[in-house]
Amino acid sequence: MKKVRISVMRITRYPDLMDEYENPIEHACDMTQGQTFLANGWQKPDGFCDSAWDSISPFVMTLAHGGENIYDGWMKNPKSAMISCNDGFRPVSFLLEALDENAK
Repeated sequence: MKKVRISVMRITRYPDLMDEYENPIEHACDMTQGQTFLANGWQKPDGFCDSAWDSISPFVMTLAHGGENIYDGWMKNPKSAMISCNDGFRPVSFLLEALDENAK
């Protein structure tokens, strides 16, 4: 099984939606742009958001098992995917990249 690098590419916030619909939350997300994680198949990396993992884990698993070309030619690199978490107020975009067997 291949390892998959998960890179935080962008963190977006929608303050207008938060003001109108969200109950105040003191602490919602620990991710920072540029942060990377290494996934070993189905195992969630330490410190990774549970909700974000629920959103991206099927794609991580596909890439870890050698799957390619997710969504039929969508990505320039067929061994990658750009997936966002399901937080409608502050979505985080992740670049998932399957690593070669020898990568650390």
